[in-house]
Amino acid sequence: MRGLTEKLVREISARKNEPKWMLDLRLKALEIYNAMPLPKFGPALDGLDLNEIENYVLPAHKMVHDWAEVPAEIRETFDKLGIPEAEKAGLAGVGAQYDSELIYHNVKEQVEAKGVVYLPMEEAVNDPKWGKVVREKFMQLVPPDDHKFAALHAAVWSGGSFVYVPRNVNVEIPIQSYFRLNAPGAGQFEHTLIIVDEGADLHFIEGCSAPKYNVANLHAGCVELYVSRNARLKYSTVESWSKNMYNLNTKRAIVAENGKIEWVTGSFGSHVSMLYPCVVLDGKGSQCEYTGVTFAGEGQKLDTGLKVIHKAAQTSSFIDARSLAKDGGECAYRSLVKILSGATGAKSFADCKSLMCDDISRSDTLPTVEVMNPTAEVGHEASVGKIGDKEVYYLMSRGLSETEARALIVRGFTSDISKELPLEYAMEMNNLITMEMEGNT
Repeated sequence: MRGLTEKLVREISARKNEPKWMLDLRLKALEIYNAMPLPKFGPALDGLDLNEIENYVLPAHKMVHDWAEVPAEIRETFDKLGIPEAEKAGLAGVGAQYDSELIYHNVKEQVEAKGVVYLPMEEAVNDPKWGKVVREKFMQLVPPDDHKFAALHAAVWSGGSFVYVPRNVNVEIPIQSYFRLNAPGAGQFEHTLIIVDEGADLHFIEGCSAPKYNVANLHAGCVELYVSRNARLKYSTVESWSKNMYNLNTKRAIVAENGKIEWVTGSFGSHVSMLYPCVVLDGKGSQCEYTGVTFAGEGQKLDTGLKVIHKAAQTSSFIDARSLAKDGGECAYRSLVKILSGATGAKSFADCKSLMCDDISRSDTLPTVEVMNPTAEVGHEASVGKIGDKEVYYLMSRGLSETEARALIVRGFTSDISKELPLEYAMEMNNLITMEMEGNT
């Protein structure tokens, strides 16, 4: 279903048997999308023809809750990605999306028994109890008029997950959603909505991948995170998109009094990325920590960063951003730290480090800091370095090849990020780094 028309929007809504409020939201978003221009900053989007993107891929199979019932050809794809093994090894719940629809969704009984809700987004929208909550929260942190791709998402969203963690419940093992975009020339527009109630704790992992085609693919998902008083949410992402992907995802969180959000992000692949998670520190003493790594190779322009808005007193944010560029790749760290007048005693510190793997690549740091309270403490450090010949020679003298030596140095540079991930995902990130260094992606 290529192009974006009212007929398509109505058809998607009808297929999902949505309530009228959701159809109305989609149609309003379509109006906004048609009226809004493309972003005027960041990498050029000339190679993305939105009229040629397949905004909804008709599912060939129904969603199931038993891995054995997943069709063989799809199961084989996810088996290679390690989804069933990861679930057995220690995940509280798993959702797997293939193109526009979820094909597998499951949550462990012991987690469900605690009152944790983990539903496909379509089920949550129509659920007698949780549908009211979804209506109250859906596209509220990221309104359709935020930017053109938020409007596109709101009009054609499909798939994704709804998570609710009850008050004072600690989910000891992570929940994961994995998104695979397999159709050439298609877009993926999943919606993730997570509510962590007062005093609760959750680690949510998002994985993304796609095979390589000769036509542009688009990822314009949306993530909305609500962290309540004294709650904690860790949101980890490892993205290994193919290098024909335009990755234009939008993520936003709001954190209440003494709550905490931790972002852990690994961005690999994609032709163009524009990723700027946003955190609103809304309650006194709320915190944000961001740890991210971006790796740009030949033909890639990855524009990433973080936006933090300090609204309340004694709030704090810490940003640790690492970027690597190789074979002419371009990385840009773009950030906004905004401390409002009511944020007495707010603190923010950013540390941005770039590692250049050759002399033809590029890395930029583009911070914006706005301080409206004189009691705030704000710091920003940025540094750029390159892989030294002496270090490479030393490692080669110990038996490593030049490629292995360089990959080891890069893994050391990104170790602060990988140690924040569960073992299986840290290994995946290190494997992606090795592949990038060897030029096998």
